[in-house]
Amino acid sequence: MAKRTYSAQEKYELIIAYENRQTSIKDFCLEQSIPKKTIQEWVYLYQSRGIDGLQNSTGWKRYAKELKTAAVLDYQSGSYSLKEVVRKYNISSSSVLQKWIKNYNGHRELKDTQRMNNSMIKGRSTTLEERLEIVMYCLQNGKNYHQVSELFKVSYQQVYQWVKKYEKDGEYGLKDKRGHHKTELELPPEEKVQLEMKRLERENERLRAENAFLKKLEEIERRRLKKRP
Repeated sequence: MAKRTYSAQEKYELIIAYENRQTSIKDFCLEQSIPKKTIQEWVYLYQSRGIDGLQNSTGWKRYAKELKTAAVLDYQSGSYSLKEVVRKYNISSSSVLQKWIKNYNGHRELKDTQRMNNSMIKGRSTTLEERLEIVMYCLQNGKNYHQVSELFKVSYQQVYQWVKKYEKDGEYGLKDKRGHHKTELELPPEEKVQLEMKRLERENERLRAENAFLKKLEEIERRRLKKRP
């Protein structure tokens, strides 16, 4: 199931309800279907940045390579958690920081963020893990396909298709099915119905052919009997 996106106003109203709640945090979160960490993150953002901190990111955010390096080193020092580093450097999400850490540990240079034209970004091969990460990030950031395309260096069309497939079939929809034929158990209900209809058509064709053949034999036998003296 796709993660719901809340507007700044909805977040604010939930924060007020959270602070004025008459029940436990656990009961409140269950009632509102919101994870405890999420509501606490909203409270922090509102307290530190006001209503602007609750706005969903819709644009491309630039980071200097010095900031990226400092954030990664702070996290790897063990003095800060992932969330604390994100807050300290005002990074848009934990996924962004995790990508920097992955690049840094892979000995890839952390560069200043450069904005790219989406039409210049070509599709590339990805693993299931990457596709799932990209889809989760996209859903958590208001389906901003352009931003996600630039961040993960994949085409806009790839991001759009992956999100649609995930919303329809979950993680299974993101699997690379080239060269793979689904077993009947793997098929969704509508495809099973289509498969059964094709089977019935083939069976009807077979029965019609058999009937035609039997009629032909009967006709031949009648002619043979008539010729007998």
